[in-house]
Amino acid sequence: MSIISGALYVVATPIGNLGDISARALEVLHGVTVIAAEDTRHSGKLLHHFGIKTPTMALHDHNERVVSESIVIRLQAGETVALVSDAGTPLISDPGYHLVAQARAAGCQVIPVPGASALLAALSASGLPSDRFTFEGFLPAKAGARNAKLEPLREDPRTLVFYEAPHRIEESIAAMAGVFGGERPAVIARELSKTFETIHGDSLAGLSNWLAADANQRKGEFVVMVGGAPQAEQLVDAEAERILRLLLDEVSLKQAAALAAKITGVKKNLLYQFALDLAR
Repeated sequence: MSIISGALYVVATPIGNLGDISARALEVLHGVTVIAAEDTRHSGKLLHHFGIKTPTMALHDHNERVVSESIVIRLQAGETVALVSDAGTPLISDPGYHLVAQARAAGCQVIPVPGASALLAALSASGLPSDRFTFEGFLPAKAGARNAKLEPLREDPRTLVFYEAPHRIEESIAAMAGVFGGERPAVIARELSKTFETIHGDSLAGLSNWLAADANQRKGEFVVMVGGAPQAEQLVDAEAERILRLLLDEVSLKQAAALAAKITGVKKNLLYQFALDLAR
């Protein structure tokens, strides 16, 4: 493989197990002019392990806008740059957005080198629906801001995916239980691809108890996945639907929902929403 002159390579690195690095990633890291790393000391350990002696430079949240300008100038001069984060795929709750945006705006070629991602690794093993999901990154540290971010997601039918740090995991799970309901299914993935990897599913209330009971499960890096809000279609069984359809032929939508609720025991608001969906 030949390195393309003036290209920015966005390189995924392992999230724990060094065996997960790709042969292509190693070739790129060996071949570029410089490696832009979130933490040069952290990435230096990875590079040393694989015998990579390419020079590094720091690109992190506090200097990204300024450093990106200098990197784009180097790209335009024909140098090649690899962007790496501390672990996983860059830009996913990590620095790099401004660099990629500036490089593309300047007409530089940006080439992804795919690999490990904690988000996708966790979701693939969670057992929760993965056909539709939303990634929300890290929740705010303060309780008020955390709840304000969770509240709009209460009725979202997609699987919700979050990253969380060990010192906030209990508070975050408790906040999710408070907003979404303690019965909502969820999965915690901890220390993925590392020695103490744990993937544990339960209700949000059950996960709170599980974390409280074992301090070891509160250590490491976390991916938290929460099942989406139940939809009316999933809660209205065939018999309730049949009764609702019969009533809709005779009375208004609102009356049909109210009567069907009395007959079937299904909540009126769910039947009303289901009737609206039928009408559409």
